[in-house]
Amino acid sequence: MNENDSERIAGVLASLGAGPASSEEDSDVIIVNTCAVRGKSQDKLYSYLGRLQGLKRKRPVLIGVAGCVAQVESDRILEGRPFVDFVVGPDGYLRLPEILDRCREEKIVLTERSAAWPEAPPGLLVRKSPVSASITIMEGCDNFCSYCIVPLARGREKYRPFSAIRAEIQDLARRGYKEVHFLGQNVNSYRDPDGGASFPTLLRETARIEGIERIRFLTSHPKNFTPELIEAMASSPRICRQLHLPLQSGSTTVLRRMNRGYSREEYLEKISRLRKNMPGIDLSTDIIVGFPGETEEEFRETLSALDEVRFANIFSFRFSPRPGTEAARGPDDVPVETKKSRLIEVQSYQKIIQLEYHRSLIGRTLKVLVGGPGKKDPTAFSGRSEGYQVVNFRSEEDRRGQFVEVEITTAGPYSLQGKIAGA
Repeated sequence: MNENDSERIAGVLASLGAGPASSEEDSDVIIVNTCAVRGKSQDKLYSYLGRLQGLKRKRPVLIGVAGCVAQVESDRILEGRPFVDFVVGPDGYLRLPEILDRCREEKIVLTERSAAWPEAPPGLLVRKSPVSASITIMEGCDNFCSYCIVPLARGREKYRPFSAIRAEIQDLARRGYKEVHFLGQNVNSYRDPDGGASFPTLLRETARIEGIERIRFLTSHPKNFTPELIEAMASSPRICRQLHLPLQSGSTTVLRRMNRGYSREEYLEKISRLRKNMPGIDLSTDIIVGFPGETEEEFRETLSALDEVRFANIFSFRFSPRPGTEAARGPDDVPVETKKSRLIEVQSYQKIIQLEYHRSLIGRTLKVLVGGPGKKDPTAFSGRSEGYQVVNFRSEEDRRGQFVEVEITTAGPYSLQGKIAGA
């Protein structure tokens, strides 16, 4: 979602006649778009701002901080940092022209929330990819997991009108885009504010739009991942057999302390239903280790869940208390060294699982949507399979934006290599 927000910010700046600079030193405006979900990303922000302070002394560049950290920590950002010219939260991006005009005379802090969906004018987006487009369909969250700062940073749930989503997808299809990726903190709670259409309805309707060949979405909350949504996913081959479904912990007792609203058994039952309806579906997840009170036995339950589900990929993190959340009010009682060792163990075990799975794909032919050339070899191209695996292959022709059948020849834990089928 942050990348999509950055595309939107770039679109607003482009409407003013601005273009991307080659470096900070060549910039007239620098906007740091931020994420507040984990402490590490916030630490990086303040470190980066410290480096920008020296640049500000050399030349009159405008410096702004945007996004979730801007929303929840505007005072801290400005404290002792007079070189920061403006702070803008997620609901304020469309007002950047006004902000840039005023911040030359005074510091601007814009963190007001909008109860209504802030629909941008059509085309006010600078997309990085010419073939795969992210589309935000909802923002905010009403779940209040005990560790999560999102309800504080993004606010309560609000939904984009279905008519606007459909119009954007139709425009993308006309411009040659092949894939859409629906975004939201909890997409499966989506409800059209005009007609009440649900997320499964949105999926089915999108699958009928000619030209769009792949549909993905994230993130979903397991507690309201319904049988109707599973049926909608299975209803069309255009909806990818790939899903990110955050587990967070394999222990029911930890999940209860996290206020996740489901048990280990309920999560595994949904996985079983998904695989029954869509054999071969690729699954990814989020894992937090070292949540307050996590015992060694509870941690081992997480490892056993990885072993049982065999995720195609995971995103794993050490618990970091986020200000204002319920989990931050109690003791952060799992030692840092224990968190580090548990994270290493999770990642090492998952690496084995992924390598085993990727090796099982050797000899198979996968349909790959090519994003662009490889970074090191001009004759190599890289793309994503339906299961979202990175696939690299060689081609003397420019394959960008095309679907290519690639026979997998070698595999590592994080990517696949192959050759064009039949070559």
